[in-house]
Amino acid sequence: MGQIEDAEVLQADLRRLVRADTRGPELVTTVAGFDVAYDTGSDLLAGAVVVLAAPDWEAVASATVVGRAAFPYVPGLLSFRELPPLLDAWETVLPRLAAPPDLLVCDGHGIAHPRRFGLACHLGVTLNLPTVGVAKTPFVGEHSPPGGRRADRTAIMLDGEPVGAALRTRDGVREVYVSVGHRTNLDSACRWVLELCPSYRLPETTRAADRLSRDALADALAASH
Repeated sequence: MGQIEDAEVLQADLRRLVRADTRGPELVTTVAGFDVAYDTGSDLLAGAVVVLAAPDWEAVASATVVGRAAFPYVPGLLSFRELPPLLDAWETVLPRLAAPPDLLVCDGHGIAHPRRFGLACHLGVTLNLPTVGVAKTPFVGEHSPPGGRRADRTAIMLDGEPVGAALRTRDGVREVYVSVGHRTNLDSACRWVLELCPSYRLPETTRAADRLSRDALADALAASH
């Protein structure tokens, strides 16, 4: 088999390790955000991990890693491209923490995925921590628009099953797409995503990790010229 076929088989195998938790994390005092920035003109990328602490979601630790993509850009297989730099950044952050974060949030999908194994699942299974995917755009399935008020949501349905939620995080602002990654459930995921969105459409974890990854990539590109 080729690289892509091997990755699809591995997804199917790892999917069996995904666990739902009927309660989800009941108390979240620290949460880690994960994001990757790409250079459109090369294979350079930057992964960032930032840990925020409640109640104000201020950063308490962060790390970035710049490297080269080792896997092609294939929709549905992005975790194989993004996980290596994210795990490298994670290994730098973890020793700085008194305990692992209570929740991981990544810019991507969890079980709202053709093989029910998106980036949030891959990350969660690898680190064995509660993980949620929050995406800016839908990937699979169908959903009706949620109501216009904060916390309104509708189910994302795929093959007759709910795999996520279109969640309104701000009144009158376009929804985000939430799905379970590992060791949580959709109600808990939506609850904590709303907690992480006190002022903006996207969670503070995503906003912080996005800035860090973009800045790291820009610095790397500037240094190479």
